[in-house]
Amino acid sequence: MSDSFIHPAAVVEAGAVVGAGVRVGPFCHVGPDAVLGDGVELVSHVSVIGVTSVGAGTKVYPHAVLGGPPQDMKHKGGRTTLTIGSNCTIREYVTMHTGTDGGRGATVVGNNGFFLVAAHVAHDCIVGNNVTLTNQATLGGHCEVGDHVIIGGLTAVHQNVRIGRRAFLGGGSAVVGDVIPFAMAVGNRARLRGFNLIGMRRAGMARAQVLAMREAYRRIFDPARTVAQNLESVAVDFAATPEVMEIVDFMTKRGKRHMCVPPYADAGDAGDGSDG
Repeated sequence: MSDSFIHPAAVVEAGAVVGAGVRVGPFCHVGPDAVLGDGVELVSHVSVIGVTSVGAGTKVYPHAVLGGPPQDMKHKGGRTTLTIGSNCTIREYVTMHTGTDGGRGATVVGNNGFFLVAAHVAHDCIVGNNVTLTNQATLGGHCEVGDHVIIGGLTAVHQNVRIGRRAFLGGGSAVVGDVIPFAMAVGNRARLRGFNLIGMRRAGMARAQVLAMREAYRRIFDPARTVAQNLESVAVDFAATPEVMEIVDFMTKRGKRHMCVPPYADAGDAGDGSDG
């Protein structure tokens, strides 16, 4: 605990591992199976319980609860874990739960995450790097979220849903199907609204890449044929475009949920998030 500071009003139980330069503010509770990496800061009134590891440089704000037991009636109380990566920002009232003994047994959150007020990561989720959950965004159990995903405020993601990397989920949405990489999904129930063009530009994608992806999008969701047939032809014609192939692979290896698709009779790519 070299150079660490633990406020006299905090409780750090015997067995907890506290790295160098950690700051534990007043009225925090760190359980006996918790691990706080170097430079972690718990501002105040933070609970880190269960078998929970918080990565170096992560900052946690008041009333967040990390490592609570899963909200799953099938869980029998086994020793399951929560692992949070480095350099995350976890704001007030965020909750993240450990895995279930009947599921993965682990909840994993990547590096550089930004979790805003009252966001929730449920049991057995896998969350990538550089993910943002804005205020009160909620992940159900067993979700998989790719890198650089942004989930808008008050958006709920159904259990077992996969969100491809660099997707954007608009605020106030109910997401009950998988969302392909780079896509934008909005609504209740959420539908695809083209690609997350702003995110793609921020990622430095060339115009030619974006145009190829938009053409592939139109073809994949062309209602004249089945999606399976469209995917077969797109896989041949866009084999040299890695981003398109990533989408094809994502869709052909679907999980337990169906796919979010464009609005009925609209396979276009508005690219602006409008509902029109």
